[in-house]
Amino acid sequence: MYIIGENIHIISQRVKDALKEKDARFFQELAVRQVEAGAQALDVNLGPRKNDWEEVFPWITETLEAVVDVPLSFDSTNIQGIEAGLKKVTKAQPIINSTSAEPERLEKVPLLAKQYHTRLIALTMGQSGIPVAADERVNIAIEHLIPRALEIDFPIADLIIDPLVLTVSGCQEYCPELIEAIRTLQFAWDPPPAISVGLSNVSNAVPRENRPLINRTYCAMLMGAGLQMMIADPLDDKLKHTIRVIETRDPATPADALYLKIHDRIANMEEPALADVDLHDPEQVAIWKTVQILLNKVIYADSYLQQEAIA
Repeated sequence: MYIIGENIHIISQRVKDALKEKDARFFQELAVRQVEAGAQALDVNLGPRKNDWEEVFPWITETLEAVVDVPLSFDSTNIQGIEAGLKKVTKAQPIINSTSAEPERLEKVPLLAKQYHTRLIALTMGQSGIPVAADERVNIAIEHLIPRALEIDFPIADLIIDPLVLTVSGCQEYCPELIEAIRTLQFAWDPPPAISVGLSNVSNAVPRENRPLINRTYCAMLMGAGLQMMIADPLDDKLKHTIRVIETRDPATPADALYLKIHDRIANMEEPALADVDLHDPEQVAIWKTVQILLNKVIYADSYLQQEAIA
């Protein structure tokens, strides 16, 4: 699994404060921790920075490249800010996160990616927003995103399609559709572009104590559909353990074995089965309940783990 570390994100108050104070040490230590934990690239989400982008994007680029060699993924709606950062890149091939099929961004962002020889994350959303159905998201990729890359002679090998993870809290119906979108996108073009998602988006607006369980359960399901790249938290040891279990097929605990079975069921185009679960094991029951909300079989509630019924 290729992990793009997610932790330099303006949504974090610590990141906001450090950016305001130009605390280079904070960002450098956070970058090194993520890379040492296994991140193969770093997402750098500073927001649009409408007033200070000319200073901030070059500064963060130089600050991070002073201590890490991995690609930086510039995650912003500010195209000028992204370009200001790209001009300072001296190490690994960077990533632009992101374009979409919205006409203005699809016109400008791929050209910027080509000019600076970056990889490009392209979101399966258009002027009407994000469609629920898997086939509609796939169609955005094959009718708009890939053709635009071909039109400007942008390498498909550098294109990364993001079919978009949305939160199970409020957008539950999107969760199973994403699994099928990932499965189908692998056959949408020859050769197919890479596929990546923002994993932790699935647990946005969920109680903090439940987020890691939802993230790693969804990760096992998405890996079953073929996912090999994601923006995620490399400091989440349990998530990384689950990934290792699936990749090595070497479960150490009954819960590990269940994650592997869930992965294999999805890989075989089957739904995970209650028969795979030891109902006397509270950890396995929690995983199973999480599978049910992610498949939209049971309506999500913040208290779903305390509910008695098991579908």
